[in-house]
Amino acid sequence: MGFELITDLGAKVLAGESIGFAEALALTEIDRADVPLLMAVANKVRAEFCGDAVDTCEIVNARSGNCPEDCKYCAQSVHSRAAIATYPLLDEEALLAAAKTAEADGARRFSIVTAGAGMLGSDDFPRVLAAIERIRRETGVIPCCSLGVLDEEHFAALKAAGVTRYHHNLETAESYYPEICTTHSWQGRVDTVKRAKAAGLEVCSGGIIAMGESWQQRVELAFTLRELDVDSVPVNILTPIAGTALADQPPLAPLEIFQTLALFRLIMPTKAIRYAGGREQALGDLAPLGLMAGVNAMLIGNYLTTAGRGAAHDIAAARGLGLRPLSARDDA
Repeated sequence: MGFELITDLGAKVLAGESIGFAEALALTEIDRADVPLLMAVANKVRAEFCGDAVDTCEIVNARSGNCPEDCKYCAQSVHSRAAIATYPLLDEEALLAAAKTAEADGARRFSIVTAGAGMLGSDDFPRVLAAIERIRRETGVIPCCSLGVLDEEHFAALKAAGVTRYHHNLETAESYYPEICTTHSWQGRVDTVKRAKAAGLEVCSGGIIAMGESWQQRVELAFTLRELDVDSVPVNILTPIAGTALADQPPLAPLEIFQTLALFRLIMPTKAIRYAGGREQALGDLAPLGLMAGVNAMLIGNYLTTAGRGAAHDIAAARGLGLRPLSARDDA
């Protein structure tokens, strides 16, 4: 039954049709032995609609810690007791240096990420704009931002400065969100995504799995992202960090993680499904296999408060699987 379901739905997607919620949910109930087949079908869909290119992005934690929000997964929240470095916004030279490092590492995109609820009323925003303009002039990377909640004027200013894509995760399904955060609403996240799109920016928006959500809630998140027509979908895997509320959350089995990646690809066949944080800790040496489950984009290097395996390792893994990681040189 699982074999026929996977191949039938794969053929449907390859024919240009969309799978429905019930069909996607049925794929969460397949036998473990059928997960590699699901991965192979998702990989075929990726090859058909996206080719062999892998969009790469490196990030900088530009303003760390002291966030007033209570997101249970986050080490940067004031509600956590995690031992992390906290600091105000990095200066322009430091942000430019981080962008140059990303370019040297082989990244195509470079994202400035700040902790906190957003930039409303913040003196940091003009400094971010100035850094973006320097990055555009002095490097070849594509500058992106993840600055929290912004209004229409902020988005217009980012676009004028040269930003083409804005990152703002939904984090999880609407039905599970109250278990993860209570200080700001899920709808507020959706509204921010819509404002960014209305300003003419592309949007990078996804979430975190392994936070205790159900299969149905993962599918719910994917269908919301499809409805919002986001361009890039980062899939993070929870890294339980000591001092956070989810420090003792049990891990997912690797096959369940790959099954999730494959499902996201079948639900959103033309989008960038981006391997994001947590894959090293959750998957270990198996991590590259996600690139055979429909993934066609990835964060490289380190994350916000946790380390990756290094950009060179990430790029080599993609090349070793016959894929073509994109760098700033490909846009020159």
